[in-house]
Amino acid sequence: MATKGNVVIVGAGHNGLVTAFYLARAGFKPIVLERRPIVGGVAVTEEFHPGFRASTIAHTAGPLLPVIAREMNLEQFGFQLIEPDVRIFAPAPDGRSIVLYNDPTKSAESIRKHSTRDAGKFLEFESVLGRITQFLSQLITLTPPDVEDPSSSDLFRLFKVGRNFRSLGKKDMQRLLRWGPMSVADFAAEWFESELLRAMISSRAIFGTATGPWSPGTTAVLLLRAAAESHYAGVASIPRGGMGGLTQAMAAVAQKAGAQIRTRAEVAQITVKSGAVTGVVLADGEEIPARAVISNADPKRTFLKLLDPVTLEPSFLAKVQHYRSNGAVAKINLALSGPPQFKALQGASNGTLSGRIHIGPEIDYIERAFDASKYGEFSRRPFLEVTIPSLADPSLAPAGQHVMSIFAQFAPYHLKSGDWDAHREALSDAVVETLEEYVPDLGSLLLDGEVLTPKDLETNYGLTGGHIFHGEPALDQLFTMRPLLGWSRYRTPIRGLYLCGSGTHPGVSWTGASGYNAAREIRKDLKR
Repeated sequence: MATKGNVVIVGAGHNGLVTAFYLARAGFKPIVLERRPIVGGVAVTEEFHPGFRASTIAHTAGPLLPVIAREMNLEQFGFQLIEPDVRIFAPAPDGRSIVLYNDPTKSAESIRKHSTRDAGKFLEFESVLGRITQFLSQLITLTPPDVEDPSSSDLFRLFKVGRNFRSLGKKDMQRLLRWGPMSVADFAAEWFESELLRAMISSRAIFGTATGPWSPGTTAVLLLRAAAESHYAGVASIPRGGMGGLTQAMAAVAQKAGAQIRTRAEVAQITVKSGAVTGVVLADGEEIPARAVISNADPKRTFLKLLDPVTLEPSFLAKVQHYRSNGAVAKINLALSGPPQFKALQGASNGTLSGRIHIGPEIDYIERAFDASKYGEFSRRPFLEVTIPSLADPSLAPAGQHVMSIFAQFAPYHLKSGDWDAHREALSDAVVETLEEYVPDLGSLLLDGEVLTPKDLETNYGLTGGHIFHGEPALDQLFTMRPLLGWSRYRTPIRGLYLCGSGTHPGVSWTGASGYNAAREIRKDLKR
């Protein structure tokens, strides 16, 4: 049953679109307002060179929560997910490599070339990780409890979690409690002796973060991501047409359910009266009244830019100001005249390059890349996550040519000297030179490129500090403390104002879980 009054959603990223769908399906009429000319947020496909289209920021899909994928039924609007057999390929400078597949037995055989011991340990690792992350997966769709005054339903859900925790058995319970605070470097070393395999495992914990593999608590991020992504090697799925194919289908499904989506509609202010939200004002002066406003923007942008500070308590504002959301990632998209030839593959890829490509041969290599960012410098030998989506989806590039999509770490938002405009070309050179150690012909294939620094991610895509996850996923900014202790339940100190973006729980990957959870809590409030 439709209710009176507008429900406004600020931002048409994937979490905003998921929230819009569920609210529309519940009988509300949400209006989604997007600043840019296209929907999608960080999940968009754009042309960066004539004939070449890339997933501009996020380059692998989700995976969406199974319940979202089932209920949104994106296939009805042409959505198609390409799921390669290879999850991740990691070449070493000496020409060897490790490949992790969908099948852990095949992965173990690839590992055997580096270490017979590690090949045997890997199947045990996959089994243990599967049991623990299956337990943790129930936390992904759980609204964090009110730690000061838990309700009866909070207590019941926590009781169920506790009962399931006991069902892990003594050994796995001890593992989980000990692993959470550990550095992922120590965690990987407990299992494996091969430096390349340790680096592959560790990279999943620090991807998109301002932490290195020796940082405490990074194993907790690894475990939470494994729980969300439901695979020991992480996600490698690529939507046909790029990530924009996913969010375009999401927008169509939300509109079919009854949501309205407006692009080129920048929200300049969220208006408040007597401690309750009253609507929004657009950059062109248009006012839209609303009984509820749901922000898919990051917490800092929501509270420090879109709200008048006088509407919030000084103590709350101080906590928001100290919420860590400075990113350390740059995104580079390259147009190539032909397929890149990796030394480790000796010419024939046989589908090995269809998943993610890991460039970072050792734990300490990645840590040194992180060290540079701690002192305001970008890494001259960065850790890279690469995809070549045009191998599986030729529509992204002219015939015989290819798109290479690269996340480069570490590139700090704040530089010690100069600004990012002055260092953009040097960053690009460092990335290409690093890749040429593994792909000697890369320079001769390079037609053009697009470099997105953390500052570009903030200016062009609205990510405060350039953080692709709306804030650092660290132990003190996860679950009941995401974004802030006492405000982890998608509500805010302003009545009728909610958060649904990646700055809320779980906020560690592109699963749509934050939007799904937020919609559930918002429906409860609006139906009262």
